[in-house]
Amino acid sequence: MDSAMIGKISKAREYSQEPERMTFVSFSVLFNGKHQTYTVSFDHGKWSCECDFFGQRGVCSHTMAVEKVVGRSGVTLEPSIAPVEA
Repeated sequence: MDSAMIGKISKAREYSQEPERMTFVSFSVLFNGKHQTYTVSFDHGKWSCECDFFGQRGVCSHTMAVEKVVGRSGVTLEPSIAPVEA
């Protein structure tokens, strides 16, 4: 292995110990619920889920669970930026 790669591996190890450096902007997760598998997504501060409950309420057990898991990691989620009204 070359010295440049060794340096990158070392830096990756250091960065992985500092999750506050990271901000998740968007991601998708396959969530295996009790009855079905759903895609839970986060995109620029907004959650979505394919389940019926999310469609009715705009939040569900799947999005709340993923939010808790991400929160425990120490990684920041990009907040939703609401348009400024004049």
